[in-house]
Amino acid sequence: MEQKQIQELIEKAIGMMDYSYVPYSHFHVGAALLAKNGKVYGGCNIENAGYTPSNCAERTAFFKAVSEGVMEFDAICVVGGMNKIMKEYAAPCGVCRQVMMEFCNPEEFQIILATSKNQYEIFTLKELLPLGFGPDNLNK
Repeated sequence: MEQKQIQELIEKAIGMMDYSYVPYSHFHVGAALLAKNGKVYGGCNIENAGYTPSNCAERTAFFKAVSEGVMEFDAICVVGGMNKIMKEYAAPCGVCRQVMMEFCNPEEFQIILATSKNQYEIFTLKELLPLGFGPDNLNK
């Protein structure tokens, strides 16, 4: 990915934190998902008093895209922090990594974790979910 595109994804993810609904944890997370068609889908985390029905920013972005018929992706940027203060990387949870595995090639899909436009690291899904189980495991 080019530097400009990475920074645009980081900016979009940071902006998505403004939409987080986090009255319990106050931990805002934003995501920007880049589809292979070039469109970017934003996502934020949405909490619930029952906790289990909560949804992560990454899954919000994926589900928005899939609900519009898009199922091929190149990268996602994830940012987050308590009260929107990004001190360290906010890596995707296990459930989000599994959702990524459903739609993405683990060796090619890139996950950008950032604390600012200039401070970030890029991982492949395979690096964050080694030996992941996905659709290819069910092909005979």
